[in-house]
Amino acid sequence: MAARFPFSAVVGHDDLRLALLLNAVHPAIGGVLVRGEKGTAKSTIVRALAALLPEIGVVPGCRFACDPAAVDPTCPDGPHQAAAEHRPARLVELPVGATEDRLVGSLDLERALTEGVRAYQPGLLAAAHRGVLYVDEVNLLHDHLVDLLLDAAAMGRAHVEREGVSISHAASFLLVGTMNPEEGELRPQLLDRFGLAVQVAAAREVSTRAEVVRRRLAYEADQAGFAATWGEADAELADRIRQARAALPTVALPDREVRRIAAVCAAFEVDGMRADLVVARTAVAHAAWRRVEAVTEHDIEVAVGLALPHRRRRDPFDEPGVEQERMREAMDQASTQADQDRDGPDDDGDGPDGDGGGMANRGAGDSPPGGPPSDGRAPSEQPPAAPSPAFRARLLRVPGIGEGAPGRRSRTRSDGGRMVRPSQVEGSGLHLFGTVAAAAPHQLARRRDGAALRLRGADLRLAVREGREGNLVLFAVDASGSMAARQRMSAVSGAVLALLRDAYQRRDKVGVVTFRGSAAEVTLPPTSSVDAAVARLRGLRTGGRTPLADGLLRAGRVLAAERWRDPRRRPLLVVVTDGRATAAGPGRDPVDDALRAAGLLAATGVAAVVVDCEHGPVRLGLAARLAAALGAACLRLEELSAEEMAGMVLATRAA
Repeated sequence: MAARFPFSAVVGHDDLRLALLLNAVHPAIGGVLVRGEKGTAKSTIVRALAALLPEIGVVPGCRFACDPAAVDPTCPDGPHQAAAEHRPARLVELPVGATEDRLVGSLDLERALTEGVRAYQPGLLAAAHRGVLYVDEVNLLHDHLVDLLLDAAAMGRAHVEREGVSISHAASFLLVGTMNPEEGELRPQLLDRFGLAVQVAAAREVSTRAEVVRRRLAYEADQAGFAATWGEADAELADRIRQARAALPTVALPDREVRRIAAVCAAFEVDGMRADLVVARTAVAHAAWRRVEAVTEHDIEVAVGLALPHRRRRDPFDEPGVEQERMREAMDQASTQADQDRDGPDDDGDGPDGDGGGMANRGAGDSPPGGPPSDGRAPSEQPPAAPSPAFRARLLRVPGIGEGAPGRRSRTRSDGGRMVRPSQVEGSGLHLFGTVAAAAPHQLARRRDGAALRLRGADLRLAVREGREGNLVLFAVDASGSMAARQRMSAVSGAVLALLRDAYQRRDKVGVVTFRGSAAEVTLPPTSSVDAAVARLRGLRTGGRTPLADGLLRAGRVLAAERWRDPRRRPLLVVVTDGRATAAGPGRDPVDDALRAAGLLAATGVAAVVVDCEHGPVRLGLAARLAAALGAACLRLEELSAEEMAGMVLATRAA
């Protein structure tokens, strides 16, 4: 078996190493979310951590790793005898394609079919108990699986109610998830469930990068020898984890520091109380790691830097992270507040409800914590046409049932969704009750040898599962220099920003094609990264002629490329224009060119909506003609609300 890369041999990533070690000391912190670009050793560090964890005592034969010193009286494998054996803590990996059965466990089909009994087959949550559960690319995991594992991590137990089985078992583990933000974000509710979050990036210093290369090549040349070289350093870390765990119950958290924690979390306006508890637990673990008897301001500062950055990001357009200057200010104010609470209220009235508490003394023009005011851009970065006021996007669905990428929008056939019915011809995995129900009427005739249940091939039923998929929403926007350009760009920018907020939670891709002057351009290539999307949308330009046909053809090429790249992701095209075309090839009519381009797009079967931007007393109705050629619904710019768009999108396919 190949030796793991030693934890101590990892170069850099100090915050990540510390976050993992603190969770190893105090698993109740709630795990670590590791965000970073590809090739930054995220997986290597996590896998190396398991070797540092102390051995655990288990009850022999217990599939749920019961602790002999504190046996779970409700363990499904109990009652247990007074015996013990020791083994290393496990590192259990949850693959992206895992099913709900694999995660939480299910009915033991072999025993059900051969013995006729309802027996439970444990899943990965049981295997990870008292160890590490590692989820690579957690942002690509089905959301219902993320919900299940985060619930188990928070409660320390897994509850299974399915297929006639009702089981509850202990599931306390160190949860570590890694993700590349370029492949999509986790929704805020899930981000908050991770105790700590760390952003990692490749070092830019030449000396550091060179050392990474040297160590990796040395490891590949002689894995056992390299591991032995770093064995003493890893052993020291493992011993320090054991000592910190033992000291954890004795570390004091003074009331002054509790108030400091509360003041900092209030200053950063985090939702709920989970952040306060995580900061407190992390600070206690850090004090134990430092071998001190009580939590100090330094421990809290470290804890805040690890526990609050991902909780500050309520909106896709918030910058991730906690500004050091603002954190320092909040800490200083918390100290001042703690002193005032100890010495009594001052004459100026500053107290828990006065201006001295939290961040209440910001000036009227100051930014709230986490970023600049209003739409998150500095004045010099504003686009030519400011986006219209933000609104909450209604759920847009591409009608029908697809077979798309995991998401939270349109209906799709899925291997990991909820079971909707049994079928003989379609589905994945055995539908147990459907199979038994199909075989039941024939058992009287088949029971000649005393078998509990006799099956035939014709009895087998597959499970048809249905979930939600993510879609591609592509805007084709007229950015020409007509009188309505600023109004049009303002409206579509507001709509795109609203959809991006929605896509942040629903794992969609969003793209923008703009056409102006003599050609069209892909302003925003289809992306699930809201950071990249916002950066591109800040620079939308307007002016020039209207090459409508080229805009439609460019949109068609983008859709074709995405269809080839991800054939299961169904698209929705939103064309924002007044229908007036003023640029075409020599000797050709611009409007006719646009209608022919629309016909070509319609032939691909893409669901589309045309938003009519025409204004003024004289209306030519060109956008309606374009919509007819596209086979699309048409609505006016002033109707561009979330409710109207949702209705029109659904009507497109229904027609």
